[in-house]
Amino acid sequence: MKKLYRIILLLLIFSFLTTYSPKEINVLPNKSFFFKIENIEIINNYLISTNTIDEKMNKIYGKNILFIKRKDIQSLLSSINFLKKIEVRKKYPDTIIIKVYETKLVAVLFKKDQKYLLDSSSNLIPFNTNDLLKKLPSVFGEGAEKNFINFFKKLEKNNFATKRIKNFYYFQIGRWDIQLLNDQKIKLPSNKTTKAIQQIIELLDREDFKKYNVIDLRINDKIIVE
Repeated sequence: MKKLYRIILLLLIFSFLTTYSPKEINVLPNKSFFFKIENIEIINNYLISTNTIDEKMNKIYGKNILFIKRKDIQSLLSSINFLKKIEVRKKYPDTIIIKVYETKLVAVLFKKDQKYLLDSSSNLIPFNTNDLLKKLPSVFGEGAEKNFINFFKKLEKNNFATKRIKNFYYFQIGRWDIQLLNDQKIKLPSNKTTKAIQQIIELLDREDFKKYNVIDLRINDKIIVE
């Protein structure tokens, strides 16, 4: 008999929790007297500060954890720069865990006297100061934002050590100059770029080429050094 009472009680509680539908304010349910969200844990964030996310999540505290959905949280955080996607996990009875996935930033783009962050999908993001951004290379040249990602991916595909690059310079004829961290400059051609990239990788490993300030590969099958 006790087992039957327990089952009935659980059914009543379940029925109440699943049929209780409070009015919504700003997408989220009203504050709850049970299963209240009291803790929000944020993990895997590097560029985005925890405080930035916390400020957006203020509306979540005190809500019923059973009614909160990932899309509710995504909606609150959608305006945050560098945010690519999130994963949400509930840790009952009172904790939401948000795993952050940030966009991959590849360069700082200079365009018409303005600075932007360029991500791996060619999106321009308003620049902000962050110590993690200091290691990003700079990109110059009119029209560079439309061509940079394809060129950058070509470098990565051919195993060029992109972390050695300080600056990229784009020319409207469709070619690039690369300036390395040691200020050595590489001039690449507008065509047969893959061949030139493979060639420069070999040259940079040679001791006799480390003394040159400029390595010019613009002319097919010819190397000019300065």
